[in-house]
Amino acid sequence: MHLFHKVLNTMHPILRRLDLNLLPVFDALLRQRSVTAAASELAMSPSALSHALSRLRESLSDELFVRIGNTMQPTAYAEGLAAPVATALEALALGLGEARGFDPATSERTFVLAATDYTAFAVLPPLMKRLQQAAPRLRCKVIYSSGRASSEELAAGRIDFGIGYEEDPITPAPGIESFDWLSDDYVVIAAQNHPAIRGAITMEQYLAARHAVVTPWNESSGYIDKVLEKMGCQRDVALYLPSVLAAPFVIGGSELVMTVPRQAALALRETAAIRIYAAPFAIPRYTVKVYGHVRHSRTAAHLWMKNVLMAIRTGSA
Repeated sequence: MHLFHKVLNTMHPILRRLDLNLLPVFDALLRQRSVTAAASELAMSPSALSHALSRLRESLSDELFVRIGNTMQPTAYAEGLAAPVATALEALALGLGEARGFDPATSERTFVLAATDYTAFAVLPPLMKRLQQAAPRLRCKVIYSSGRASSEELAAGRIDFGIGYEEDPITPAPGIESFDWLSDDYVVIAAQNHPAIRGAITMEQYLAARHAVVTPWNESSGYIDKVLEKMGCQRDVALYLPSVLAAPFVIGGSELVMTVPRQAALALRETAAIRIYAAPFAIPRYTVKVYGHVRHSRTAAHLWMKNVLMAIRTGSA
């Protein structure tokens, strides 16, 4: 029996009557939570997308999305369909792409990367420089990382690669693979005219100073606080920042100090009057890792991008 007929004979009754062209509408609405934004992504008019949603609701006998305030929120049934639909669409897209082959010189594929502002700051400049030369039509979309790489989003293909830092070695979730992209040591930054710090910063000065800390996920403390706690010490945190971008201006114009990876300190020094000091105590190195999922790791496009990311690692490019 032909493969198509085998699939048809085992197909769920709902799938027999469902127009599969409606699945991208479902996927776009789930991600965008807005009819207008989803329509724009799919190059449709909002009215055409609303009509498609009505057909989808009728086919699946569920409201799927309900308007709450200014957003379209999925029902419990839609939430349950999210991962299977995303996986099916990704598998189909990858299959069609693999059938044609992947040519970076002409590909207009979009890679989705999840990162914090600092990990994006570390990886994107060399990555975009390389892509400009080798893949001028390829696109990258960076979304904010809400924590460690999501195995569900990586498996479903909603994220191609997660870029994150690892404070302590952890056992990865099933299917997640990773490689080290950057290893760096921590340093202390302070204003060039800081009244209490000259030449080097002592442990006494470090603990006496007030500190700024970047906590991208609204943590109650930073990694350095955990290191100090193991030493029986505690620092005085005056400012918690969600992003590293404001740090050089805060530090350069105040008496606060900050502990950051060296590469970040070197870049921040270009934008404000700050000075870099060796940390007065031992801190385990900062490691940026790139995460992917084995479900996609052998496709031509993912292999190519992984090789690019590995080639531009610090010390390799």
